[in-house]
Order: sequence, then C-alpha cells, then structure tokens
Amino acid sequence: METVIRGEEKAVQPMNNVEETAEQKTAMKIWIAVDESEGSFYALEWALQHLFLHHDATDNKSVTVVHVQPPFQPTYTALSVGPVLFSTSGARESVEKAEEESAAKVLARASELCDQHKIKAECLVLKGKPKEILVEAVEQMNIDLLVVGSRGLGQIKRAVLGSISDYCAHHANCPVLIVRPPKASEN
Repeated sequence: METVIRGEEKAVQPMNNVEETAEQKTAMKIWIAVDESEGSFYALEWALQHLFLHHDATDNKSVTVVHVQPPFQPTYTALSVGPVLFSTSGARESVEKAEEESAAKVLARASELCDQHKIKAECLVLKGKPKEILVEAVEQMNIDLLVVGSRGLGQIKRAVLGSISDYCAHHANCPVLIVRPPKASEN
C-alpha cells in the first residue's frame, strides 16, 4: 500500500516495523513523592505496579523518589514578657539530625520497594513546605508526571490543614496522579 503526501510518493510502513527515534526512546521523568505516611507508600507501590506493567529487567526503567522535609519550626510560648524562643543551636542540630535520619529511613523503605519491582530509583530530599516545593521543583526539573498519595482527609481537615495532593493537582505544570488508598471495607 502506498500513499501520496504533498505530491511525493511514500511507502506506508506498518507501525510495528517503525524504528523509534532517540527522542521517542527518552524515558518519561516520573517523580513519586513519599513521606512517613502509609498513604504515600501505597501510592509508591501502586505506581510501581501499574505504571510499569510491561517492564522487564532489561528496560532500565527508573523513577525518582522524592521526600520533602518541612522547614524547622522552633517552639514558642507566650509568657507575660512575650514570646520566648526555646530553640538553642544544640536543639536545632538535634532536630535536623532526627529529620535526616527520618528521611533516610523513608527513602530506604522506598528504595527497597523499587528494588522488589526491579525499578531503578533515584532518591531526592528537598527542604521546604512540601506542597510549594514539589510544585516548584517539578517545573524546574521538567518532570512529566508527579505521583502523590492521599491521606483521605475529610473536607474540614483538608480546609484547615491543606492538602498537598490537592495543591499539586491545581498548581503543578505537569500531570499529577493522586493515588487514594483503598477504604477499610475494600480490603
């Protein structure tokens, strides 16, 4: 079968014989955000199972697992003389060390899940307000897909606390996949 395109004769090739260009072979940049919550690990597990259905070990597929550490919030108290800062440099260092250890545990658990699915994982720790830093970073890094978990907050809690997944869905410049954990009755 032949077709004419703008006056030139071109042979039509079946799609399965067409070789991929280097641009087509470029892997999609996928970020999966994780924190200490089971909801984020459910999202990671779901993404690894469903986004790489036709994956085999030779594909060299990879994802970036992102953990955002919120900024240090010193403790204040109101006394008759006004607010007093209880944070000393030693306390700050202790909190920062605990945050680093927590991030290491979260990323180790995430890496283990990726290894089980034979998906290469790059780990990244960002510091800042999670919803804002994720949106900023996906834009700067030209990410193709952001996967986040949902904690299943009700409307009131979501309005008061804010929802990272909701914020990302409305402000990120890439598609955002929000993975909700199954309801207890669905298990």
